[in-house]
Amino acid sequence: MIDPKVLRNELDRATLNLKRRGFDLDKGYFQKLESERARLQVQVERERQARNERSKAIGQAKGKGEDIGPLKEKSEATAEKLASSEVALAQLQEQLSEFMAGLPNLLHDSVPEGDDESSNEEVRCWGDPPSFSFEVRDHVAVGEALGLVDFELGVKLAGPRFVVLRGAVAQLQRALVQFMLDLHIKDHGYEEAYVPYLSNEESLYGTGQLPKFADDLFSVDGSSSLRLIPTAEVPLTNLVRETILESGELPIKLVAHTPCFRSEAGSYGKDTRGMIRQHQFEKVELVHIVRPADSYRVLEELVGHAERVLESLELPYRVVTLCGGDTGFAAAKTYDLEVWLPGQNQYREVSSCSNFESFQARRLQARWRNPETGKPELVHTLNGSGLAAGRTLVAVLENYQREDGSVAVPEVLQQYLGGMQRITP
Repeated sequence: MIDPKVLRNELDRATLNLKRRGFDLDKGYFQKLESERARLQVQVERERQARNERSKAIGQAKGKGEDIGPLKEKSEATAEKLASSEVALAQLQEQLSEFMAGLPNLLHDSVPEGDDESSNEEVRCWGDPPSFSFEVRDHVAVGEALGLVDFELGVKLAGPRFVVLRGAVAQLQRALVQFMLDLHIKDHGYEEAYVPYLSNEESLYGTGQLPKFADDLFSVDGSSSLRLIPTAEVPLTNLVRETILESGELPIKLVAHTPCFRSEAGSYGKDTRGMIRQHQFEKVELVHIVRPADSYRVLEELVGHAERVLESLELPYRVVTLCGGDTGFAAAKTYDLEVWLPGQNQYREVSSCSNFESFQARRLQARWRNPETGKPELVHTLNGSGLAAGRTLVAVLENYQREDGSVAVPEVLQQYLGGMQRITP
C-alpha cells in the first residue's frame, strides 16, 4: 500500500508516477474522501474532548453534592453525537482503505518508460543459444518422444493446463528443485522454510494478491477464506506480519519449495501448448526482509542468486528490467530472467525478482526498530523465483535434446540422479 502521506502531500507526483503504469488515479475522488476524513477526524476529537469535560464536570458536581441531572443529559447527548461521528469516521476510513488497496505501488525512478513488454530493457545476456544439426523440437515433442510427459493424462485427471510427468523426467524436475535448494542454502545463506500451501485472506491481502487478483486464485470448497497459494511469496513474507523486528534480526533470507496454483484468469489463448503456463507448477521461492537503506543492493544480489542457477545449468539467458507498464501491481522495480528456449526460438521468463519497498510491509504491518531513533519503522520486502522448476525443466528438455530423441542431463544434476547422464526414449 502506498504511504497515505504521499497522497496527501504529493498527490500530483503520485498521479504522474502511477500514470507511468497506465494507471489513472482518481484525484478528485481521493481529495473528496480525504477532505471528509479530515473534517470528521477534527469533529470526533472535538466531541471526545467535550465528553471528557462533561464527565469531569459531573464528577466535580457530585463531589459538591449538586444536582447532576442537567449535566448528565448534556453528557448523554454528547456521547450519542460522538458515537454517530465515530461510526461515520469508521465508514469513511473503510472507503479510503478500499481505495488505497486498489492502488499499485509507486515505481522507482530507474524503471524504464513503456506500456508493455516490448519496452522492457535488456540489462545483460549470458551464454550462446545452442546450434543443432537437426530439426529442433519443443519440449512437448521432446517429452512425448521420451514417453514421459503426458498432457492427455493431465486433461483426463484434472483438465487443461495440467500435465503428468513420469519416470526420469519426474526425477529430473525433483533434481532441479533439490539442486536449487542446496545452492541457495549452502552457497547463498538462505534459511529453508516449509510453509502451508493454503493461505487465509489476511495473508493474501498483505502481499497484494487480494482484493485485486481474487480471480487468479483457487478457492477451497467449503471454506469462506482459504485459497491455494499462487506462490510461496505469500506465506514466507507473512511470517513477519504484525511483527516488530529488532535490528539484529535483519536481514532475513528465506527459501521454500512449494507447488503453486494459479487460475490464469485473463490468459485465455496464451501458451496453451505445453508447460509454460500451468494451473499447478513447482517453484523455489526466495524472500528477503531488509532494512530500507539496503533493499536496492539486495535486489541486485537476489538477481545474482537466480542467475547462478541458470549458469550452473549452462542455460543461456538474459536479464531485463521491466518497464512501467509491465511491472507488477506491488513491485517498485522488477528484473526478469528469461531463459532461451530453442523450441520457441526466443527467451521466456523463468524468474521475476522484485523490490516492493514498504508497499507490502505497510499492508502487513511488518516493522523493525531503528536503533538510531528507537522507533518502529516499516521494513522493505523483496522476492524472486530461484527458479520456477517447471519452466526450468522446459529449458533443460529443449536445450539438452539430442538427435536420437534422448535428453542429456546437465552435469550439475547428475549427482541427484544416481549418476544418470542421459534420458532415453
